Amino acid sequence: MKKVRIAYIGGGSKAWARVFMTDLALAEGLSGELALYDIDIPAAQINKRIGERINAAPETVSVWEYNVYDRLGDALDGADFVVCSILPGTFDEMAADVHLPEEYGIYQSVGDTVGPGGVLRAMRTVPIYEDFARAIKEHCPDAWVLNLTNPMTACTKTLYDVFPEIKAFGCCHEVFHAQEFLACAAKEMLGVPRPHRSEIKIDACGINHFTWITEADYNGTDLLGILPGFIDRFYETGYCEQSSDPDDFRSDPFRYGNKVKMDLFRRFGVLAAAGDRHLAEFMDRAWYIKDREDAERWLFHLTTVDYRKKDRKEKIELSSRLADGVEKTEVKHSDEEVAELIKALAGVIPERISNANVINVGQMPDLPLGSVVETNCVFSRNSLKPITAKRLPPEVNALVLRSALNIENTYYGIKERRFDRIFEAFMNQPLCSGLSLTDGRELFRRMVRATGEYLRPYYPMEKL
Repeated sequence: MKKVRIAYIGGGSKAWARVFMTDLALAEGLSGELALYDIDIPAAQINKRIGERINAAPETVSVWEYNVYDRLGDALDGADFVVCSILPGTFDEMAADVHLPEEYGIYQSVGDTVGPGGVLRAMRTVPIYEDFARAIKEHCPDAWVLNLTNPMTACTKTLYDVFPEIKAFGCCHEVFHAQEFLACAAKEMLGVPRPHRSEIKIDACGINHFTWITEADYNGTDLLGILPGFIDRFYETGYCEQSSDPDDFRSDPFRYGNKVKMDLFRRFGVLAAAGDRHLAEFMDRAWYIKDREDAERWLFHLTTVDYRKKDRKEKIELSSRLADGVEKTEVKHSDEEVAELIKALAGVIPERISNANVINVGQMPDLPLGSVVETNCVFSRNSLKPITAKRLPPEVNALVLRSALNIENTYYGIKERRFDRIFEAFMNQPLCSGLSLTDGRELFRRMVRATGEYLRPYYPMEKL
């Protein structure tokens, strides 16, 4: 049994922590300590109690020691792995991110990666991650750092820029959902039982939430070759891969009918790998999201922050019931790969290939070197090696390049604490197309002031 120490920054997580803990409980050959650190200490203590109940479950094969720390350095000391999963600010700040732009005709379905909301969230998150990178350098410089926080690209960029020798990567499950979508196509068009997504072999590249699948194979069948027939069949009605009922997306604010994904495939011949709620935000707002009704026509939802607050309240109540033993935690494998990647890096299992967000060292030659890109990577004992990806079609690469440069410019504007540079990246967001400079400046100032409590310690607010 390999013993490791995992520091979990954001250990009071209301949902993802439980997923991670159950996966660790089933991580055969791996055990040790999960060090929980969170500014919300009572939430981390609840997760500790949930973890101890998971330890006692009959399905558990790997018992972990769960400890809560009130100082970041104490949680990091001697860590072999660091998992970063935080909410930068509160849902009140996110409400301004998402809903203030609506007064200017800009609608966002997520608001945490690109668009006006993504820029403001990056402004809150990057300074926090600067502190994380410095703390990791001091307390556990040889640890592998797994980032789960959005905006994924900006967070990962910060870790590398502050601590260039860091061993960090970003994990995202959106590509997994695209593999599930392709598995559905195989089922519908080939008449076979729905394959597990691991049986769908792909080449993928891009930037987080805007990654594209350029090749897909199932048992020798080119799945991109059968997609046109699948799309013709389901384009108007939609098809959701995340449920046994493909129509389930109509009532779930976090799901979608993949009509945007299918439309993009018809146009470009490669498959966008993220969910439609993310994809729409990378495009000119007139394409898929010019208003609420347009989103519904494209079979996805604008997830309101009020809904997120309600969802969070329900998750907090569930956590309390699980910690108290009123409700039993189900110990089963999730669809996430974080625990498996840790096992590969620890040398517990052979090498594993998965998508990851890392610094571009040439695996995507058409995007800037030094930017963060998402491609397949090989994970093995204490090693992560990016795989050179097949080039995107030029017209797709142009779309990806625009957003990649926007993220780079946003990051460096934040690093330099220059509102003028951040504003130019803000105005160049595809969702801000059609916004006048006067309205853009007014909206930017209003959004910055709305999240001022989190920005004031880091930014010269008097220069806004």
